[in-house]
Amino acid sequence: MLRTQLAGLPARSPFYADLFAEHGVDPTALVSLEDLSKLPFTTKQMLRDSQAAAPPLGRHAGVDMKEVIRVHASTGTTGKPSWVGVTRRDAEAWTEMVARAFMTMGATREDIVVHGAGLTLFVGGLPIRDALERIGCTMVPIGTGASEKAVLAMDTLKATALHATPSYVRYLAEYVRKQGRDPKEFGIKKIFVGGEPGGGEPAFRAHIEAEWGAQVTEGLGNADMAPVIFAEPPGAGGMRFTGGRHVVVELIDPDTGEVIIPEPGATGELVYTSVDRECCPLVRFRTRDRVRVTGLDKDGAPLIRCIGRTDDMLIVLGVNVFPTAIRDLVQTLAPRTNGVIQVVLPHPGPRVEPPLRVEVELGPEPGDQERLKREIEDLIRARLTVRADVTLVPPGTLERTEMKSRLTRVES
Repeated sequence: MLRTQLAGLPARSPFYADLFAEHGVDPTALVSLEDLSKLPFTTKQMLRDSQAAAPPLGRHAGVDMKEVIRVHASTGTTGKPSWVGVTRRDAEAWTEMVARAFMTMGATREDIVVHGAGLTLFVGGLPIRDALERIGCTMVPIGTGASEKAVLAMDTLKATALHATPSYVRYLAEYVRKQGRDPKEFGIKKIFVGGEPGGGEPAFRAHIEAEWGAQVTEGLGNADMAPVIFAEPPGAGGMRFTGGRHVVVELIDPDTGEVIIPEPGATGELVYTSVDRECCPLVRFRTRDRVRVTGLDKDGAPLIRCIGRTDDMLIVLGVNVFPTAIRDLVQTLAPRTNGVIQVVLPHPGPRVEPPLRVEVELGPEPGDQERLKREIEDLIRARLTVRADVTLVPPGTLERTEMKSRLTRVES
């Protein structure tokens, strides 16, 4: 099926006809999955340029707009939408993949799921609804910006599960506590997270699970390929591939582009190739998702954790630093801190001169603040090998969001 897809791609997509010709490759010569590495990469910037050259869907689109039944978008770091078209067959494939992922994460037809993610252009919205309904869950489409309704739904419908970004799960717990209530009293037993790194950070996850009294599992996907492609079985210690026959995954060295064997301990960038996608038939698409292989499941399949996005990575004197890693370290010092942080940059990254400026919110029991500041700086230096200058700020000072947390800001 992959050979058929690749062989027919130049006739359907001017973008890939030119890309293959430029690199002197013949997609019909593919005889094994190992040969996939002979094909060129596709990057997000290439897709943006493609859409700028041939709006609205770009030169890479494999069908006309009349075949598209729905359009989603990803904004990335530029804030400008990158349109993703979905045909009827694409939508069916997405529903199949996402349903498999949520069943892997523990969703059953007995669950009443409060859906706390955007229902607009976000691929974590309507496609998740389709999948949960396919499973047979009772799906409560709250969306974002409606925490009062989320609380009402959890209260009156006796919801068993919550789906949202890790940021919103934490935000909602804080919202509930401000109402004088304990999140655990709602009886949520399962929390499904995705859309950003964080769900796999040990201290961050422990905090969420303690707040809600629920088990957290996470999924990982990509707006351009599919909403959820990896999903975590409860207690597995990582996410396994759940894309089935629709996606081929590679792990590469982000610097050299060389393929890496996904054995325990390996780290690299995920690359996706669509097997049967109609509208966005991407080949070797670089996701910028950096992952670590945490182990193998009972079937010998790799389990992964996302450790951050290359787009978010900072480079301090040659050392790669992910803001999510700083957040997880700070979270280990709760209740002296509440785990909310923001890295303050003098200019857009990724290169930053030391010390790395980090603002950290105080927790309910901060103790000696000067000692706490030193401990955080020492912890960052010991674990991440970079020098930091920490400023402690009162709780509630830093930006809260119901979608994805902004862990860095450029000082104006």
